[in-house]
Amino acid sequence: MQRHRLRVGVIYGGRSGEHEVSIQSARSVLAAIDPERYEAVPIGITQEGSWHAVEPDALLAGGASDRSRLLPSADPRERGLARTERSDGAPEPFDVAFPLVHGTFGEDGCIQGLLELASVPYVGSSVLGSAVGMDKILMKRVFAASGIPVVPWVEVSRFDWERQPSTVADRVANSVGYPCFAKPANLGSSVGISKVTSGDGLAAALDVAAEFSSRIIVERGVNARELECGVLGNDEPEASVVGEVVVAREFYDYVAKYEDERTRLRIPADIPEGIAERIRCLAVDGFRAIGANGMARVDFLWSQTDGELYVSEINTIPGFTPMSAYPRLWAASGVTYPELIDRLITLAIERHTDQSRNRTRFRDSGEAAARPVGPAGDSPS
Repeated sequence: MQRHRLRVGVIYGGRSGEHEVSIQSARSVLAAIDPERYEAVPIGITQEGSWHAVEPDALLAGGASDRSRLLPSADPRERGLARTERSDGAPEPFDVAFPLVHGTFGEDGCIQGLLELASVPYVGSSVLGSAVGMDKILMKRVFAASGIPVVPWVEVSRFDWERQPSTVADRVANSVGYPCFAKPANLGSSVGISKVTSGDGLAAALDVAAEFSSRIIVERGVNARELECGVLGNDEPEASVVGEVVVAREFYDYVAKYEDERTRLRIPADIPEGIAERIRCLAVDGFRAIGANGMARVDFLWSQTDGELYVSEINTIPGFTPMSAYPRLWAASGVTYPELIDRLITLAIERHTDQSRNRTRFRDSGEAAARPVGPAGDSPS
């Protein structure tokens, strides 16, 4: 008798500056997922936001059409992520979803919220963990409150920058100084990031960041080695070996991450074991602090000036491209790419099963009728 294969909806693309990176991630996952255990169904989202049953290469080439279009459904009775425009109008059910939409409208909790409404298990963090992990400002506040070291930073709103540029420039100079980095608060893959070496370059950097987000974070520049660690798990997360990013460009920008062949990821990093263990502990601490689930890549800065170790950021949907750190870190830790996908799907189902234990009603109709609640919330005597 043929074994039932789990149907996995691989969601990618999306309305984000990381659209192309997401397509690369989906291509890699679809190629590596075990066809004996899973029926992988690609679900591409165009940059305009429409959903399609289409392969990554076709979406990249503009092959999405009305015939491939899907209509997202949030109805848990259907157990389906999307409804097609087929003649019978039947839903397309999924056993689990694998979101690979990096950046806004995907990694920030938007898709996770839809999946929660549809009661579909999904890989990765919940709405809360996704939203906090995506927003660099909230993330740093949570880290700082949890005793996790972060570099000095200042928040800038697009509203203030456009109306009070001199005040904002003074605040940046006094709070973080130069060099510094200006970043959109809710984007990844180094999109919209600029290095600022003096006050003369601040305006251009903030203008670029403001194109992608209404909230901008400016961080103090640190002469540091860039280290990365993967986290895998739910209630008992594990940390991978530590890797080091070695770049030939001035800093680890978009080109260095995805286009420059000179960029190297050294695994394991050539660092003292004490530093590596500290990184692994902080990675798990950061994962737990934001309420993450499933997977995350945690990035670190190890200052070469004073030896301090800082958590730079956490990525709840890390890249899954052939050059991406997360799968390579776990491969070096003894978990192959197909095994990693399998564990992430198992963790998704595990978390969904646990969440299903939560009551969604305070009382059923019989209890409510039999035990009315008084004005102050107390049952009458």
